[in-house]
Amino acid sequence: MWKFLFVLTTLMCVGCNSSNPYDENTISQAKETAESYIENNYKGVRSIELENPYQSPMGAMILDGTVNKDIDFSITLTEDYSVAGISKDKDFPKRKDECRENSCDYK
Repeated sequence: MWKFLFVLTTLMCVGCNSSNPYDENTISQAKETAESYIENNYKGVRSIELENPYQSPMGAMILDGTVNKDIDFSITLTEDYSVAGISKDKDFPKRKDECRENSCDYK
C-alpha cells in the first residue's frame, strides 16, 4: 500500500512541476513577436530582455521581461502569436502617437 501511495504521489508531483510546455521554435517565435510589438508601439525603448514563456492557469502564453534594463512588464500572446495584452510598470515607455488608437504592425 505504501509503495502505491509513494508512486502515486511522485507521479502527481512530477506532473504538476513539469517543465516549460513550449518547444524552442515556439519560444523563439513568441520572443520575436513580443520584441517586435514593443519596439513598434512604444517610444524610447533601448533594450528588451525576455524570460522564457510560461502558460497561465487559463492556458494563455505569457512572457515576463524588462525594457531599458529595469522596467518590468508581462505580455500575453494568443495561439497565433497575436498580442492579447500587456501589463507594465508605471515607468514603462509611452506609446507612440500613431499607435494610440490601434496597435502598430508587428511580427
